[in-house]
Amino acid sequence: MVDLTCELDKPATYEEICAAIKEASEGSMKGTLAYTEDMVVSSDFRGVSASSIFDANAGIALDDTFVKVVSWYDNEYGYTCNMLRLVEHIA
Repeated sequence: MVDLTCELDKPATYEEICAAIKEASEGSMKGTLAYTEDMVVSSDFRGVSASSIFDANAGIALDDTFVKVVSWYDNEYGYTCNMLRLVEHIA
């Protein structure tokens, strides 16, 4: 699990952040980034090929410039899939 807390340069609501990540997961980062609004635990991500699965329910905005986001990953299968994507990119 990645638990990232950061201070933003520009103000944004947590909903705007979620929307941007969801858009990326369905567009330019599809296959690498996934998005979920389900109530999940780590075992839910076994065998998931995405490098990162953003958990919209696990993050929080403390104010409009200080946020915490959470993302999950399968450190075996997901990593292997990521290496295959890298090989395809290089080839």
